[in-house]
Amino acid sequence: MPHLVILYTANLEPETDMAALCRSLADTMLAVQDEAGGRVFPTGGTRVLAYPAAHSAVADGKADYAFVYLNLRMGRGRSEATHKRAGDALLMATRTHFQPVFMRRHIGITLHIDEGPEVFDAKHSNLHPLFSSS
Repeated sequence: MPHLVILYTANLEPETDMAALCRSLADTMLAVQDEAGGRVFPTGGTRVLAYPAAHSAVADGKADYAFVYLNLRMGRGRSEATHKRAGDALLMATRTHFQPVFMRRHIGITLHIDEGPEVFDAKHSNLHPLFSSS
């Protein structure tokens, strides 16, 4: 963890580079620091995944509206200030990415950050050792 999942209306697919957005948001996450200047998110655990919605209904349906939903899930223990810092950075990167689209169409963006007690949390990965010195 952290995992950032992006769900978006498929009408955005031809208008923007979602792979570039994923990389930008992963880089943004890796740059977030806590109050002491330490890295908030581990390199090997940072994931950004984007999925177009095969079916959607946005607003009143009278136009070809677009929507992007970002949900960041992180483990417990970070301060409220760190949550805000991460959220502000991710929202700014997302707004910057979609600015050209905003000039052409109506689009909504929502970002949620979830942190909470896991009912079950299991991991199996050989990625973390690659970045253990970072």
